[in-house]
Amino acid sequence: MHGSMRAELLMIGTELLLGQISDTNATYMARVLATSGIDLYWKTTVGDNAGRIVEALRLGLKRSDAVLCSGGLGPTADDITRECVATVLDAPLEYHEALYQAIEERFRTRNRPLTENNRRQAMLPRGATAIPNSNGTAPGILAESDAGVIICMPGVPHELQAMFEETVIPYLKRKYAVQETIYYRVLLARNVGESRVDQAICDLMETQSNPTIGLLASPGVVRIRITAKAPSLELARIMIAPMEKQVRQRLAGVTDVLEVEQ
Repeated sequence: MHGSMRAELLMIGTELLLGQISDTNATYMARVLATSGIDLYWKTTVGDNAGRIVEALRLGLKRSDAVLCSGGLGPTADDITRECVATVLDAPLEYHEALYQAIEERFRTRNRPLTENNRRQAMLPRGATAIPNSNGTAPGILAESDAGVIICMPGVPHELQAMFEETVIPYLKRKYAVQETIYYRVLLARNVGESRVDQAICDLMETQSNPTIGLLASPGVVRIRITAKAPSLELARIMIAPMEKQVRQRLAGVTDVLEVEQ
């Protein structure tokens, strides 16, 4: 059994696969998970197709402790995330009148009309709980099972972000006793090829454990990311310092400019 918590992202929406919108939710969640000390190993994107969503959820529960979903919680016919979660957990959807009344009140305070299909948003898989949405009307879903946890959030970025920071991250850190943070520094090696940088530090990369080193090449610059996981930000910085020193020493004769990306 792995020693630390593993999270997985499941981004739901055909518009993502068509390139109609940018997946800013995944970028945001990945960044917050990292600073919260939660390992993220996989991200899957699926369209609004029940079979593929169910398949992705089942795979996620096999390899991760928590599957964090975005999208598909609206009231329309193609918002099928809740039904898919119910299928995976073999838990029927149940209507919650109190949840519907809360949704109704949010519509009223926003002077928005409530339609009959909004009742779907008051349906939860049996045993699941609703996650409050402080910036919108669609509640999230938190469903625990023996296989792991499924957490579903709206696809609207400002709604997801509030839910993620107010409820999801505190829940995950509490449930899995997460007491670490992940911190990284990025060095910029300019006017040098990725293969030359790799040649200079490949042995450091091959023996890495904590901190780790990764390379990302783009025109005119190679980014060298040094990442550490530690109980505190201060300790992570201390862990990175000697590795950064070695990298700088190795590249002293390769590139004259080595900056820290802000």
